[in-house]
Amino acid sequence: MDVYENLKKHNLEVPQMLAPKGLYLPVNQTGNLLYLSGQGSIENGTPLCGRVGIDVTVEEAQHAAKVCMRNTLGALEAYLGDLNRIKKAVKILGFVAGADDFTEQALVMNGASQVLIDAFGENGRHARSAIGTNNLPLGLTVEVESIFEIEE
Repeated sequence: MDVYENLKKHNLEVPQMLAPKGLYLPVNQTGNLLYLSGQGSIENGTPLCGRVGIDVTVEEAQHAAKVCMRNTLGALEAYLGDLNRIKKAVKILGFVAGADDFTEQALVMNGASQVLIDAFGENGRHARSAIGTNNLPLGLTVEVESIFEIEE
């Protein structure tokens, strides 16, 4: 399986890695695990902002989650040089800004999960948590952090 063939097949672009917005590493490796800092819903330099159930629909938030995961792939590619070095997606943690009564965080995060499955096939299936919050940095709709295993 070639990740780049899968990305092409699913019309998924991998953007260049976004510069960190603070004093942290985008990717931190220990052994064969890569821990990625949160990647926000920033598409082509434009922040996708708003709270689901107030300013943003579930469908728009799913798109924002996909953008986060594409940004994650960009960070991975910048770090590894080749996405085919990834053995498995281990876990993602999604933060979804929403109205106080919004409870469909898992539905929003399906957007991010689908990108991983499209890119890595069965190796893209992962554990996941989805958390609702009132606000995210820059007013973003979604932020996703993740853990990946690479070939030794």
